Amino acid sequence: MPSLSPSRTFGSVSVAMVTPMNSDGSIDIASSRRLARHLVKSGCDALVLNGTTGESPTTHQPEKDEFVAAVVDEVGAQAMIIAGAGSNDTAHAVRIAEAAQRTGADGLLVVSPYYNRPSQEGVYQHIRAVVDSVDLPVMLYDIPGRTGVAIGDAILDRLAEHPRVLAVKDATGDVAQGFDRMRRTGLEFYSGDDALNLAWLTHGASGVVSVVGHVVAGGYVDMVRAIDDGDLARARDLSAGLTPVLDALMGGGQGAVMAKAALALQGVIPHPTVRLPLVEPSDTEISDLRAVLRAHGLLEEVTT
Repeated sequence: MPSLSPSRTFGSVSVAMVTPMNSDGSIDIASSRRLARHLVKSGCDALVLNGTTGESPTTHQPEKDEFVAAVVDEVGAQAMIIAGAGSNDTAHAVRIAEAAQRTGADGLLVVSPYYNRPSQEGVYQHIRAVVDSVDLPVMLYDIPGRTGVAIGDAILDRLAEHPRVLAVKDATGDVAQGFDRMRRTGLEFYSGDDALNLAWLTHGASGVVSVVGHVVAGGYVDMVRAIDDGDLARARDLSAGLTPVLDALMGGGQGAVMAKAALALQGVIPHPTVRLPLVEPSDTEISDLRAVLRAHGLLEEVTT
């Protein structure tokens, strides 16, 4: 059977990568390099840096730039490096985007401005300003549950006309709406919600931007391959097998917090440190997470 794969400017399986930190909260560049190598070895063909899972609201320049530059140097020849350029201050978002391009990022993830709840025209003007500030391909990020404002149909259609706006990371929870938008705009769509990865892929999404992929990237690679091969039964089985791990990382705690905790348990990073207002998991949460990882054979030590 011929492959059914859609176009994939931003790869097929990417991880919204955490930002490893030392115990004092400073960014751990050596561990960032190690984690990037680990994820690419696990099957990721793209990495998203300085997104929400990377604690972008509490990391700053120049440390964002040092982080991007290190990962580009480590795995840039093997995977697409996508840098987040998110802020509710348009001028700040532009500065982040420009710096990401200078430090070697291959693409941008641009989220709608959060908290200040601009009008739809304000959302459009913000995103357009960031897109126009660089020469990189752009993936829009629609996550109204966090930003407080959605990227509406009218402005999505306008943004889709821009030659560098090529994709959407959709975390709206509305697959039916996304399917309609995908067909109408011609943009590539990526699942931004691990619980809906299978649903998005069966609706023609180009791939996933995953948090759970920190520990099971290979499972999502297999799922994408099964969908491409038209083997829906295998894709369903793979999805079901990944559900307990998904629940352990995303079912109760915050994604960045639990992903770091899982990576620390595996020995991929030395510390699960996060910056306030995030806090590390409780002993009970760690115990439950360890049990799930052990039950699924995910606690082997990683060699570097």
